[in-house]
Amino acid sequence: MLATQQIESAIEDGLTKKRILFVDDEPNFLNGIRRMLRTYRDDWHMDFAGGVDEAVAMAENGAYDTIVSDVNMPMKSGLDLLEILRNREQTRNVPIIILTGNAESDLKRRALDIGATDLLNKPVAQDDLVARLRSVLRLKAYQDQILHQNETLERRVRERTVDLERARRDIIWRLAKAGEFRDEETGDHVIRVACCSRALAQELSMPPDEIQSIFLTSPLHDVGKIGIPDRILLKNGALTEDERAIMQRHCVIGASILQAQPKRISAFLDESSDYADDGKVQESDRLRDTAIQIIMTHHEKWDGSGYPNSIAGDAIPISGQIVAVADVYDAMRSERPYKRAFTVPETLDHMRPGRGSHFSPRVFDAFINIVSTFEEVRERFAQ
Repeated sequence: MLATQQIESAIEDGLTKKRILFVDDEPNFLNGIRRMLRTYRDDWHMDFAGGVDEAVAMAENGAYDTIVSDVNMPMKSGLDLLEILRNREQTRNVPIIILTGNAESDLKRRALDIGATDLLNKPVAQDDLVARLRSVLRLKAYQDQILHQNETLERRVRERTVDLERARRDIIWRLAKAGEFRDEETGDHVIRVACCSRALAQELSMPPDEIQSIFLTSPLHDVGKIGIPDRILLKNGALTEDERAIMQRHCVIGASILQAQPKRISAFLDESSDYADDGKVQESDRLRDTAIQIIMTHHEKWDGSGYPNSIAGDAIPISGQIVAVADVYDAMRSERPYKRAFTVPETLDHMRPGRGSHFSPRVFDAFINIVSTFEEVRERFAQ
């Protein structure tokens, strides 16, 4: 009821009025303030509270431009009110004038320590009260203006950040698709690998930022195929030993694409305002590092028989372990010029012997738990 009455009163008085709350346990004093400030009713909307609890409730339900409170009140004092309001998000920035007696120097000091905006002696003279109110109302107006400007800037920064994130993701996806541009049979392979890799990372309870990094960069796992000759990449049949060696170079080619940074590019990035923020640089470096890990290790095997560096076990980054499973599963479930698409049971029968030799046992077990999720991804991004 109290909030409703305040809202209705504010509408009646007009939204341009400054709102002031007076707090005192003496009704006669509050009536005196009403009479003293009656000529300012066209400019100020004034509310009155007879105690701290009532004032706190009114302050929480209404946006006041300033509050004037007596310091000496029964039960809870003006200092209690000041401390309560300063500790609440909604009211911590509202200017508060504390009314004290001439001899109450200790109370004045404590009020200022707690966060009083101004002090005024009782009995209150009209000219002094009006002057103080005008001063703190100007202060509140400046605060509100700065707050509005900050909110506008923060909103623009958020919007810009979203735009940059979308652009970054778009570039990653397009670069990933460039690696498959000459091989139309792969369809949305990179998208499915990304979604399945994310699902695996989630099943493994990895930190959210690492899950996001794997999701964003796993589409680049085969980007190095852009440097493989068509006669090998598009060959309809088994590769010779020499051709297989050339095909396996796609890992090194892909990593070199992301690692290479000619001096001219470095100088350009250093001068670019978009790269001036250290946080953005660190984020870009982290994503690039994760992408390189995946590119270089998704064909490594748990027993060390993979390529290009024949590393084994947990020397293989978890990102590479995850993408290895997602990549093999999607490749087996997909039709290629040289093979048909295997069924789910056939694919699992083929992959199970690889647990502990080809695939990380922990990652493979997590994969078995969410095979249905992999299939949901395939249905969503069918070739």
